[in-house]
Amino acid sequence: MSSPVAFDIQPQLATPIYRQVVEQVQRLVAGGQLSAGDELPSVRAVAERHAINPMTVSKAYSLLEAEGLLERRRGVGMVVAAQAQPAAAGTDRLALLQPALQALAQQAGQLGIPPEQVLQALARALQPDSKDRP
Repeated sequence: MSSPVAFDIQPQLATPIYRQVVEQVQRLVAGGQLSAGDELPSVRAVAERHAINPMTVSKAYSLLEAEGLLERRRGVGMVVAAQAQPAAAGTDRLALLQPALQALAQQAGQLGIPPEQVLQALARALQPDSKDRP
């Protein structure tokens, strides 16, 4: 079992909160950080921690269940489904980054930042000791 999931929910983003939860779980499964049988925090725990409506979290979990990534276990809550192995997640890991990369490219263009500077900043952010990493 992996360590408890801590979602990075950012209400100021244009992406709806339920979508943020869905995409984070998809990435964690595709990246192998969540594997079959790993428990997700309860709807109530996520809602309280992030001061959001429990129905938002419930919607995200239901969508993930419909996708086959999560399953409900009586008395336990939501867990990563057995068939949701990284290789069977059905999604290319880089494809999961595409929306964020497109947004980054658009924002850099709007700010007039040259691609080389963006790539350097991204390389720094990817360093293990970077303070910019989540």
